[in-house]
Amino acid sequence: MTLHISRTRRAVALSAGLATATALALLPGTASAVSTAGGLVRAKAAQTAGPELSYIVNVRPEQGGSDRIQRAIADAGGSVVQAYDRIGVIVAHSADAGFAAAIRKVKGVDSAGATRTAPLPAQSTTDVGTPKNLTAADLKAAGAKAAAGEDPLEPLQWDLKAIKADKAHEKTLGSSKVTVGVIDTGVDDTHPDIAPNFDRAKSVSCITGKPDTTQGAWRPFATGGSPHGTHVAGEIAGAKNGVGITGVAPGVKVAAIKVSTQGGSFFYTEAVVCGFMWAAEHHIDVTNNSYYTDPWYFNCTNDPDQKALVEAITRASRYAESQGTVNVAAAGNENYDLASDSITDPSSPNDSTPGSRVINPRECLDIPTELPGVVTVASTGAKGMKSSFSNYGFGVIDIAAPGGDSTTYQPPQAPATSGLILGPVPGGGWAYMAGTSMATPHVVGVAALLKSEHPHASAWQIKALLALQADRTPCNTPYDIDADGKPDAVCQGPNAYNGFYGAGITDALNAVTQ
Repeated sequence: MTLHISRTRRAVALSAGLATATALALLPGTASAVSTAGGLVRAKAAQTAGPELSYIVNVRPEQGGSDRIQRAIADAGGSVVQAYDRIGVIVAHSADAGFAAAIRKVKGVDSAGATRTAPLPAQSTTDVGTPKNLTAADLKAAGAKAAAGEDPLEPLQWDLKAIKADKAHEKTLGSSKVTVGVIDTGVDDTHPDIAPNFDRAKSVSCITGKPDTTQGAWRPFATGGSPHGTHVAGEIAGAKNGVGITGVAPGVKVAAIKVSTQGGSFFYTEAVVCGFMWAAEHHIDVTNNSYYTDPWYFNCTNDPDQKALVEAITRASRYAESQGTVNVAAAGNENYDLASDSITDPSSPNDSTPGSRVINPRECLDIPTELPGVVTVASTGAKGMKSSFSNYGFGVIDIAAPGGDSTTYQPPQAPATSGLILGPVPGGGWAYMAGTSMATPHVVGVAALLKSEHPHASAWQIKALLALQADRTPCNTPYDIDADGKPDAVCQGPNAYNGFYGAGITDALNAVTQ
């Protein structure tokens, strides 16, 4: 099988799906904490006409909802959509081309910038899919080879055995008091593998930067939607119920936090900030972040717009962690060394006209992946080596987990037939995907098991336990995964912590026996 990587990055293109599913590719608070001051603050007429864009305005937290700042936004030609007072982040819209420059001059504003380079489209929050579930006959046929105690498709999940999740399940499936938030493209909560563990009360759509709890708003869009979030949710908490696959932590709850736009599936800053704030205020224990924040693959802090985006998501993710949430993110699928001095980014901005630029990844950040406190996950294949596509970097990668790879490079042992990761997709089916997107849910599932075992542990303590339970994995030297005689990546660091695997490959059995 030839492995393809699409332009946008987080999941790698797939093999054929199972049953009725067709595998698709995707790469790229509460009222006390969140306010919409007086509804929408109407803007004055724009002085310099331009496309309507969304902006982030970062202010001193104590002034986040002040009338003065919001009046200044209106005076600069903007309208307030949402104010996150506890972190001092305001989401605003404006069609004034000079809005950002004007608002940066206002006393109390730390930074401000456009979250996109394309105009705001009309968005629907009600165009959600109505899934169709698999028939009993389909499930029976798919599970013909399953052993006693296994879900029908579990024999195809080589990744569970790779992290000893099957052995961990003999001890515990995880606690229903633990909730994982899937910050992603939406989750099909009617899927038979997800429905038993789905938490509707903690699910939301954040695509506008303002929480929308309308029934079903958290589901993937029916038009221009994506199976990505459903697949991720199943990998984490697919129920062990005699149906389909089994998740890493099949006894915990999973909530959908939809942050991707309709059509293009862009993950913009205002939505990501909303997602982290929702997680913080709704007692979400772990978040899965298998995306990068569009439109910039890397956000350079010497650019005023990009600097504002980094600051806003940093504030939001740090606030979530301060409330007990462990944030886990995918490292990316370009085989980049994120610890190098120079990377060529050919894809930014990806919502208009991309251009090629050379950046220093130590100064230009992939967010939320490289933010302080976020657990960064690299991907491994069925042979336990770094996946051919996985980004890496000494001091950047915290931990590794199975995310799949080309079967040509890393074939699994029978009865598994694909080197990719099997998971549910909208409509009641299952499909294979690969990427650091698929590695991250394995670490999130283990973090959920750790939280189940240590319910009073802080986010910092769960992160420390994640590193302790990992199986130390040495560098592959040389790393020539395609066997052409040339190294495909260079691993740096000692066996105990290195650029390919960080602290090692996550181990679910260790997590429940510590």
